[in-house]
Amino acid sequence: MDRSVLNIDAPAAVQSIRDVLLDSLSKQLRKRGLVIAISGGVDSAVCASLCVEAVGAKKVFGLLLPETDSASESLTLGKEVAEYLNIDYEVHNISSTLEGIGCYQWRDEAIRRVFPDYTEVWKSKIAISGGLEGQFNHFKLIVQSPDGELMEGKLRLKDYLQIVAATNYKQRIRKTIEYFHADRLNYAVIGTPNRLEYDQGFFVKNGDGSADIKPIAHLYKTQVYTLAHYFGLPEEVCSAVPTTDTYSLSQGQDEFYFSLPYDKMDLALWGLNHSISPAGLASCLDMDEAMAEAVYADIRAKRRATTYLHRRPLLMEAVEF
Repeated sequence: MDRSVLNIDAPAAVQSIRDVLLDSLSKQLRKRGLVIAISGGVDSAVCASLCVEAVGAKKVFGLLLPETDSASESLTLGKEVAEYLNIDYEVHNISSTLEGIGCYQWRDEAIRRVFPDYTEVWKSKIAISGGLEGQFNHFKLIVQSPDGELMEGKLRLKDYLQIVAATNYKQRIRKTIEYFHADRLNYAVIGTPNRLEYDQGFFVKNGDGSADIKPIAHLYKTQVYTLAHYFGLPEEVCSAVPTTDTYSLSQGQDEFYFSLPYDKMDLALWGLNHSISPAGLASCLDMDEAMAEAVYADIRAKRRATTYLHRRPLLMEAVEF
């Protein structure tokens, strides 16, 4: 096993996705075009490119949906992608909506139970720890005071759940706006999770997990970057390190959720999916076998914990139609 297992034929992959997109849109969904939220990251940029490839720029509508905690470069890159693809797009800042429904208030209330001096001028994020040391995964809260001092605190389950529930508002409000425009235009909504995110449940149910079509859910993140280069997307997008862009402090996806950086997680997930032994994974990733076993265990644990995210609503009896 080596990194070449993730190599793909980019033109063939694009053609295959294009064909399925077109078929799904015309025969199953019966919609006129596609709506996509563009975050400035590689996943949404590649999905937007695939949409244009399938239906043409005039039938793709982009949304840029920043809020108070969004990095300024996300909006800049999102605009750059939309303009590079020559699609119509709208910028809609959702901060006032989030403020109105209590997103920031609920989050800050939970943070102050750990750091009583915390105010809206501080910054914060959540980080994961423990899984690769053979422990249960647990989350810690990291805050930064206005003078730049970083502090860490252990999160009780109640406070962790409240912070996550509050921040999940962001993805759900964005999706509400996407579906408004989809209804207005008679378009379908695109979801942008890659295979790592889809497999490991790294999405919000009825938030970024909701979509009519998910064009790259079968592609590993490494393969998404391959397509980004194939489409000639802006270099800042092609080389960007994946972030959550959810908390006010910069936060890598591997810091918040995945146990390894995406390029190693791709290989670990591929290895598990193809029955590669922990020893084989350890050799590929230059780690000891115990660590490789812990990575596999972490993948399996996340699959179990997030199974419900993929479930349809449960019915008490089968309903025929």
